[in-house]
Amino acid sequence: MSSSRRSLSRAGTALRAWQTRQWTVAGVGALATALVVGAPTAVVPNPLFGRSIPVQWWNYPALAVTALLAGIVLSTYVRRPAAPSQAPPEDGGRMGAIGGVLSFFAVGCPVCNKLVLVLLGASGALSYWAPLQPLLAVVSVVLLAEAALRRLSSQAECPVTAAT
Repeated sequence: MSSSRRSLSRAGTALRAWQTRQWTVAGVGALATALVVGAPTAVVPNPLFGRSIPVQWWNYPALAVTALLAGIVLSTYVRRPAAPSQAPPEDGGRMGAIGGVLSFFAVGCPVCNKLVLVLLGASGALSYWAPLQPLLAVVSVVLLAEAALRRLSSQAECPVTAAT
């Protein structure tokens, strides 16, 4: 069996072993991510933030997948109450954090981003930045998926017991 298939298999095993606590954290984490990324970018309509450019059709699925994967990654940090001492999971945390930040830039309004406006101007933001945003969304999802896969697959490995 290839390494990626083994990782997927172990990740599936870890998800099946999750208790209510992990699933609750994953759900709350996904909702929080959707709000933290979606509200300031106005993908989630709200009275506090607006957009100069309308939301694109792909912003919604990108935000949904980002929120789902971020919730799963966050939930891998929850320790099971009765779990024996485990080897620390393969990190993946840095990838997850970078993926989350990239998703914010991916779904945000191209001309509302002050950094992009300073660097490229309004026309540059629309001409150069806006076409790159779907690619950023894909990179964000790939990074979050890899972080989730690494952390989940390490949860399914045999636990290390303390020497007595």
